[in-house]
Amino acid sequence: MQTISEKTVREIALENPSSIRVFESLGIDYCCGGKRPLSDACAHANVDFEHVLELLETAKLDLQAPDTGEWKAKSLAELIVHIVAKHHSYVRQETPRLQGLLTRVLGKHGPTHPEIARIDELFSAISQALSTHMLKEEQILFPYVEQMEAALLSGQPVPVPFFETVKRPIANMVADHDDAGVLLSKIRSLSSAYTAPAGACPTFLGLYQGLEEFERDLHHHVHLENNILFPRAVEMEHSQA
Repeated sequence: MQTISEKTVREIALENPSSIRVFESLGIDYCCGGKRPLSDACAHANVDFEHVLELLETAKLDLQAPDTGEWKAKSLAELIVHIVAKHHSYVRQETPRLQGLLTRVLGKHGPTHPEIARIDELFSAISQALSTHMLKEEQILFPYVEQMEAALLSGQPVPVPFFETVKRPIANMVADHDDAGVLLSKIRSLSSAYTAPAGACPTFLGLYQGLEEFERDLHHHVHLENNILFPRAVEMEHSQA
């Protein structure tokens, strides 16, 4: 029987959604980096494994866990609507706001905090990549998944997509998620886990708080896609093969 240390972070997050809060608080990636066994993920995040186990046990009693568990039982169309309305909208709203804060902080504090220039470059790359990524999902992948599900529910033949199998665009989307995860990890490291320097101005504090919230939301976003939506879509397609 697989021990908890051998389970991947992704498996734990799916089994116990309340564990997500623990992973977030410790900087453990449960979405893009969720394929790591828990023991490896703890070592990578430089946190004590036994302490993490204690927190996970406590989290099982947490009634205010993120709402990821319920989506495993709902339709893919409902999940897609939720992802677009909540997470895609959030990205589109927050990226220009955070880029504005970065410009202000860089102009005022850049000479004494050279890491801000690099964070600005990384966040600009994330913003551009996510913009293209979300359009591909909304215009190509998501509509096909909705059509496939609707066809199956109505007993109609599943339409054959130009990409032949849903696995192909999904693989591209997962690769995009991995790339975004790497860039966010670099931002977390450069910002000392979003810890503003002593005596930082409100704009500096607001920037780091916003970047941390952006990372948290993107982790939820990617978790819903990588760990719930995409596997269910592949399984649905496979059931008709």
